[in-house]
Amino acid sequence: MNEKFSKYLAKKRLAASDLVRNARKNKVCYAFLLPYAVLFITFYVLPMVTSIYFSFTNYNILEKPDFIGARNYLNLFLEDEVFTIAIKNTFLVAIITGPVGYIMAFIFAWLINELPKWVRTLVVFFFYAPSISGTAFVVFKQLFNDDANGWINRFLITHGFTNTPILFLTNPQNVMKVIVPVILWTSLGTGFLSFVAGLKGIDKAQYEAGYIDGIQNRWQELWFITLPNMKPMLLFGAVMSITTAFNVCDIPMQLAGYPSTDYCARTIVTHLFDYGFTRFEMGYASAIATVLFITMILCNKAIQALLNRVGH
Repeated sequence: MNEKFSKYLAKKRLAASDLVRNARKNKVCYAFLLPYAVLFITFYVLPMVTSIYFSFTNYNILEKPDFIGARNYLNLFLEDEVFTIAIKNTFLVAIITGPVGYIMAFIFAWLINELPKWVRTLVVFFFYAPSISGTAFVVFKQLFNDDANGWINRFLITHGFTNTPILFLTNPQNVMKVIVPVILWTSLGTGFLSFVAGLKGIDKAQYEAGYIDGIQNRWQELWFITLPNMKPMLLFGAVMSITTAFNVCDIPMQLAGYPSTDYCARTIVTHLFDYGFTRFEMGYASAIATVLFITMILCNKAIQALLNRVGH
């Protein structure tokens, strides 16, 4: 036992010496990376660690944090009924805008890859514009407005489909049916753009070699050549898709109001926003943020494990 432990310590010392030697050899490179490392630690790592600490306290910004152990987490999962609604809505959005949006973005990018350049540019603009345009909320708000001036309600009333306006944004039965498609469309942009760039970067000679080696159709071409070459873009798109899905906040607040009717459009981030910036219960908000962070990490790990099997 002592011999095994000694060998283990020797390996660790050797690894540490190799790390120091490598750092000295590439000290110029590390010097260039230092500013980013400082900013990353200051604005990402330290806030994350601080948030985890505050999640175990009763903290309202004005007074000194009072350590209360796991009480925030117990209240969050056992007593907070609105958080249960937020979890259900967030996972509903994540399931649809995550895997479905991710697959749709890749399929659309794959389908338009062979189109003429000007057509491809128009399609890319159509998909990417909603993700960067702040006016998208205004358009959808007017489109689904609950009164007779809403574009859909005006059309339905004018053509005799209904006599009274449909409450798209205040009826709990309709709200998520409106919000989820809007989130899905606005979330396609970044992943779609990365997929388009990745497809254009694949060497055409690989496809020619593949057909010589026995590739018989486009599906085999996709599985054995396209997907393995696009692993970095696939991973980037997956991370962006998960991040977008679990950080939904603005669209429900803009369309369904804050708070929405019976909290029907409440998401985890909206719940966090409520406790953190409306009620100033920062300890409880930090517990919500920690749960969200752990959930996103686990989902990212699952996606990475799945993508590592592509092409094998």
